Amino acid sequence: MEKPALQQQDVFPTEEVIKGVLKGAFPAYLQFMDAINSPDLGLQPEWNYFKDGKAWLCKVTHKKKTVFWLSVWEGFFKCGFYFTEKTAPGVYELDVSESLKDIFHQEKPVGRLRPMIINVYNKDQIRDPLKIIEYKKGLK
Repeated sequence: MEKPALQQQDVFPTEEVIKGVLKGAFPAYLQFMDAINSPDLGLQPEWNYFKDGKAWLCKVTHKKKTVFWLSVWEGFFKCGFYFTEKTAPGVYELDVSESLKDIFHQEKPVGRLRPMIINVYNKDQIRDPLKIIEYKKGLK
């Protein structure tokens, strides 16, 4: 099973560190982070080291609500969104790729939440996570 990169607790995930791990996916990461850091979205990314998973993860919040989790892997990054039984059906109404909706439909719940994990390898793939961010921000 693959493991996330950024596993050294004493090495904070700076842009330089992340660039070394992402390689060709780094331009997509930069563009994505520019978008989520824009004042329009009002998101707050926060990197923390989690001892249980032995890796650095970025929790992205809007006000006090967690919108998604970002993790860095060799050559790509993942955006992890979680939906309740009540909010999951709205995903199918979004203007995102059908393959993403199909994968989401097949995901098994984790506790009471349904996960949507998006792997991002290049700039062409950041549109869908940004659409989902907008949806998550609008949920109560």
